[in-house]
Amino acid sequence: AAGGRALRWASGRTPARELRASPRAGTAMPSWVIDRYGSNEVLRFTRDMMFPIIHFPNEVIIKVHAASLNPIDLSMRSGYGATALNMKRDPLKLKTGETEFPLTLGRDVSGVVMECGLGVSYFKPGDEVWAAIPPWKQGTLSEFVVASGNEVSFKPKCLSHTEAAALPYVGLTAWSALNQVGGLNQSNCSGKRILILGASGGVGTFAVQLMKAWDAHVTAVCSHDASTLVEKLGADDVIDYKSGNLEKQLKTLPLFDFILDNVGGSTEKWALDLLKKWSGATYVTLVTPFLINMDKLGVADGMLQTGVTVGSKTLKHLLKGVHYRWAFFMPSGPCLDEIAELVDSGKIQPVIDEVFSFSEVPKAFLKLEGGHARGKTVINVLSRQ
Repeated sequence: AAGGRALRWASGRTPARELRASPRAGTAMPSWVIDRYGSNEVLRFTRDMMFPIIHFPNEVIIKVHAASLNPIDLSMRSGYGATALNMKRDPLKLKTGETEFPLTLGRDVSGVVMECGLGVSYFKPGDEVWAAIPPWKQGTLSEFVVASGNEVSFKPKCLSHTEAAALPYVGLTAWSALNQVGGLNQSNCSGKRILILGASGGVGTFAVQLMKAWDAHVTAVCSHDASTLVEKLGADDVIDYKSGNLEKQLKTLPLFDFILDNVGGSTEKWALDLLKKWSGATYVTLVTPFLINMDKLGVADGMLQTGVTVGSKTLKHLLKGVHYRWAFFMPSGPCLDEIAELVDSGKIQPVIDEVFSFSEVPKAFLKLEGGHARGKTVINVLSRQ
C-alpha cells in the first residue's frame, strides 16, 4: 500500500476538481477546546469552533467518527511542550499577537474523507481513513479535522471507527521506537529477546503484539491485574513489577537484545545492564526531557541541553557495549498502511479500556488522569447528539 501511495504521489497527476475549501468553510462546528493551560476545568465545549479550511494542496478534511485520548493530551492540556509546539506552529513568528488558543486536543482520528486538496490523488471524498494528527496541529476532539495526505491511511477494513481510533498514535509511537529508531523489522526479529517496560498501556499493548507478529520472544512488565490481558496479546513472560524488586526479578532471566522503556524515571539507571553486551543490543526510551528542557530553558538553551544529554548518554553506554536511543511519535501514513495490513491479517488488535460519548470528554480525561489504563480511552464523536 505504501508503495502505491508513493507512485501515485510521484506521478504528478492532479484531480480535475479545483482546490477549494469545504462548502461549510467559514461556518462553525462543535468541538472541545481549551483557552488556557491547566487542569480539567479548562476543557470547554463550543459549537462555534471555526470550520477547518484546506490551506495546502496536500491536505484533506476528515469528518471525525471517533477519536481517542493519549497521555500527551493530558500533558498538552497542562501546557507541557508549549514552547516547542508553538515554535513548530509558527517558526517565523509571523502571527504576532496571536496565540494557539482556542486549542483542540486529541491526536487519533478514524473517519471519512470529506474534501481533498488539489495535490491529493491517493484519497477521495467518502474514503474511510485513520490518522494520527501531530501535536502542533488542531486536534481531533471536533466534528472535522484537517490532516496532510501523508499523515492519512485507509482504515483497516476489519475494524469499526471506534476500534480503529484506538491505534494510530500509539501504533506510530511504537513503530517509531521499534522499527525506525530500534531497527527491528519482520526479517530480523525471529528469536530475539525483547523486554517491554510498561506493557499494559496503549503503546505497550501495541508493542507486544507487533513484536510477536515479527516472531520475537517478548518479556512484558506490568502490574498483576493486567497480566491476563498482556498474556492474551502473546507475551511469552509476564513480570509483575509490584511482586518484588523488579530489577532483581529481571536479572534472573537471560539477557535481552532490545528494551523498550515506556516508564522512564529511575528505570534506565539499571535497565541497560539487562542487555547483551557488544552484540548490537539496544535500549530505546520514550520518556525524554526534550520538551521539558525547551519549556524551562527556552528554545535555544533547551535544544542545546537536550543535545548534550542524549550525546553524553549515547557515548557512555556505547563504551559499555550497548546502544542508547530516544524515540518520539512520528506521523506517517505509509507506516499506518503497514499497520493496517497487520490489523487486517489478524496479527494486531486494538485494546480499548473504555469508550465515552462526545459529551463525556471531561470524564474521559479524568479517566485517563487516574492512570493504570488497560489500553485506550476512546471517544465516539459522530454520535455526539
